[in-house]
Amino acid sequence: MSFLHAVEFKVGALVLTVAGLIAFMSMKVSDDPTLLSRTQRAWFLLPTASGLIKNSAIRSAGISVGSIKDIRLQDAQARVDISVKSEVKLTTSAAVSVKANGILGDKFVDIYPGSPTDPPLPDGAQILNVKDSGSLDSLVTQVGEITGSLKSVAESLKEAVTDDGTRKHILGRIVKNVEVLTQNLAEMTTDNKEKIGEIVDQVHDITGTLNELVNDEGEKGFKSTWKNAMERIDHTLKNVDEVTTKIAKGEGTIGKLINDDTTVEQINQAVEGLNSFLGTADRTAIGVDFHAEYLNQIQGTKSFISVLIQPGLDRFYEVGLVDDPAGVVTHESSTTSSNGGPVNIEDSRKTYYDKVKFTALFGKNFWNWTIKGGMMESAGGFGIAYHLLPRLMFEVDAFDFNSTNVRAMTRLDLIYGVYATAGWNDILDRNSARSGYLGLGLFLTNDDLKLLLAKAPVP
Repeated sequence: MSFLHAVEFKVGALVLTVAGLIAFMSMKVSDDPTLLSRTQRAWFLLPTASGLIKNSAIRSAGISVGSIKDIRLQDAQARVDISVKSEVKLTTSAAVSVKANGILGDKFVDIYPGSPTDPPLPDGAQILNVKDSGSLDSLVTQVGEITGSLKSVAESLKEAVTDDGTRKHILGRIVKNVEVLTQNLAEMTTDNKEKIGEIVDQVHDITGTLNELVNDEGEKGFKSTWKNAMERIDHTLKNVDEVTTKIAKGEGTIGKLINDDTTVEQINQAVEGLNSFLGTADRTAIGVDFHAEYLNQIQGTKSFISVLIQPGLDRFYEVGLVDDPAGVVTHESSTTSSNGGPVNIEDSRKTYYDKVKFTALFGKNFWNWTIKGGMMESAGGFGIAYHLLPRLMFEVDAFDFNSTNVRAMTRLDLIYGVYATAGWNDILDRNSARSGYLGLGLFLTNDDLKLLLAKAPVP
């Protein structure tokens, strides 16, 4: 007990109490929020650390979260070591920005912790995303550059408006042209002052006439006419409204046409049928064929004219007439006998008579083959053709099976619908008209006919 009441003990306790109070107050007034808390360290590089002070606060969203621990030189740059609270989770996308803390040049460090989804930044690692946006020197430099640009513009403007610089600069030439234009306008208005006055008087007269026309209140005046026209328009609009109301209710023929689904469906079917018919007619190809064949043994020309209707690529119809110089053949012979002996036929003569025949055939295409049948030269028959090349065709026809007329032909297309034929007529000579022949023909399609009709002169 004597020790506790000793003067030395009391003085020592007082000193320790005062020292503790001083330390506690120092921590309270300190700007370092990491003084008594767990921290994370990091560092970054700056071109210059001007304005930054050691132990100054580091802020995030305006709140102090750490302090600058050290500033030193590294690789000709300023290395700034910082310490932030462990609650501020720094990631690899963390960024720091040096901002101005007033206009006197002081700066502070603003830190962005980074995206929470990125990996955490190791303790003591470098922050690579650095932005120095608070440099007063850069602001002064930019102001100086703007001032220099304004000075250059002012000098160019001054030079452009002088007499010597007018022709050298676009602005000077524009000013000169405006000056010349205003001078010309002044001279024009001075020289034509009387004409301008006449124009003004004429405009005044026109406006006066229009005023009288608009304000005419007579029976045939503008106001009365306009009023009657508006009444008629209003009456017309009422009629239109009544008609549209009836149509909307389904009254009348047009109303039923629009509102009755059955009527609309029937009309649509009729239109589709008409479109189908017209489409088929439009796709149908029509051709006209004319050719003549000279029969060598008969010494006559056999002529053909026919119309081909082709509704599709795989089928066609052919109707035509044939002028056959050997359509009818007669035989005359003379006989002689001597002393009641056997009869000798001394001479037999054939006579050929011309006859017109008709043809009506249906044909079908199978790849390079064509088969056709029907009436062939006024008798039943059929034919087979083979297209060896796009321009070369071989054909064999057989008809009139009572006397079986067989005909073979080769056709070569030349140019512009012109073609040549060669072959043998009545090969079996069952009609006494066997003969080789050569011929030429012309085949015109509907496109060729349209072109001819368009070029034909109109009387």
